[in-house]
Amino acid sequence: MFAQVFQGRTSDADALTTAMDRWRQDLLPGAEGFLGSTQGVADDGRVVIVARFESAEAADRNGQRPEQGRWWEETSRLFEGDVTFRDSEDVTADLVGDPARAGFVQVMQGQVTDPARVKELMAEMPADAMAEFRPDLLGSLMIGHEEGRWTQVLYFTSEAEAREGEQKPPPPEWQTTMDEMGRLSVREPDFIDLRRPILLSPR
Repeated sequence: MFAQVFQGRTSDADALTTAMDRWRQDLLPGAEGFLGSTQGVADDGRVVIVARFESAEAADRNGQRPEQGRWWEETSRLFEGDVTFRDSEDVTADLVGDPARAGFVQVMQGQVTDPARVKELMAEMPADAMAEFRPDLLGSLMIGHEEGRWTQVLYFTSEAEAREGEQKPPPPEWQTTMDEMGRLSVREPDFIDLRRPILLSPR
């Protein structure tokens, strides 16, 4: 799997949502290899778009379409300042339920000193145990970037249930694992809450 993470800032969330609707209606049918996307605007105007493709080649073909270029030329005017683009083939999807049902999405970003070790530690918290501990969590998408940076997209049934769930203490047997993950972190993660997420799937 291949993922593209777009980030920027806007002062017109409604216009950006309209632009995304136009992409869904006009461009999605011709986006070969497109697996889905998650997008939204946080309360402070930060924009996150995570698009998934079968491969980097499929994403490149989509980007080369003339209609895609015209759409982006128009849509880019809705952003204030620069827009960052990060591509990755280091993508892990962990689906406990159906993310398409998510009413709330939280994007976390951070950096670690040993990405391979972090993956091993995350595998020590199996999906079935996580589903029992956090039934509000429908799934997650972990994306690795350069220099140990990472983006994780978390799909929740609702914000209210997510806030309730995050107050629960983790199982004691996970504490050692979580402590080591904390020591491997370069800094505290950044959280971007998408209260009105737009989730797209191939037709």
